[in-house]
Amino acid sequence: MKSRTEYLTFTVPERMDFVNITPDVERVVQEAGVREGLCLVNAMHITASVFINDDEPGLLADYKRWLEKLAPFDASPDTYHHNRTGEDNGDAHHKRQIMGREVVVAITEGKLDFGPWERIFYGEFDGRRPKRVLVKVIGE
Repeated sequence: MKSRTEYLTFTVPERMDFVNITPDVERVVQEAGVREGLCLVNAMHITASVFINDDEPGLLADYKRWLEKLAPFDASPDTYHHNRTGEDNGDAHHKRQIMGREVVVAITEGKLDFGPWERIFYGEFDGRRPKRVLVKVIGE
C-alpha cells in the first residue's frame, strides 16, 4: 500500500470566504502515485471547513448569506458564550460545524472520482491568519 501526507496552508484575507482547493488535492494524488484508493482532506482548525460542492459563484454567495443568517458574526459575549473567553469567533465555530470538517474522495484510475460539477473547497470562517489542511492519500 502507498500513502502520502501533505499539509496545505491557506491565509484567507477575509473573515469568511471559500477557496477551490481541487487542483492542490489533485496534485497530491498525482504525486502519491495511487491508482486505486482514497483521499482524505481535513481542515485542521476548528474555525475552518472542507466540503464538496459546485464551483458556482452564486452558490458560494448563497452559502455566505445563509451561514450569516444561521450564525451571525457578533463579537460580544452576549450572543456567543465562547466570546467570554476573550475570543470574537463564536460564530466561526458554528459555521464550521454546519459545513463540516472533512471529505473523503475515491481515487479511481489515478484520479479523484467526482460526480458532475463536484469540487473540493476550503471554507474559512475566521480568516486573516495561516491555517492548515491535511491531505492524506492511501491505496495501491
